[in-house]
Amino acid sequence: MKLRRDVFQAIADPTRRAIITLVATSAMTPTAIAENFDYSRQTISKHIQILTECEILQQEQKGREIYYQLNSEGMKEIADFIEPFRKMWDVRFNKLEAVMKKHQ
Repeated sequence: MKLRRDVFQAIADPTRRAIITLVATSAMTPTAIAENFDYSRQTISKHIQILTECEILQQEQKGREIYYQLNSEGMKEIADFIEPFRKMWDVRFNKLEAVMKKHQ
């Protein structure tokens, strides 16, 4: 059985979160991703590898180039974990808003 890296450890790193943000809108090559950072290409490749192993990124071969894009299914695990907290905070902020309006 192949063990998968923990998705939450992967997104704990700010560089990996920045990579996720970069590829969220369009697929990018590793070189294009690396151009956005002051790290070596090898360092960025390691971050990309971790995100791919966690199934947050997926790769697609186009000719000689490999493009990385966001894997929405991989992000679902994160979204599912965060959803109950989002609902809780929505309720709390709505209550706070009601109190603030009452005291104006």
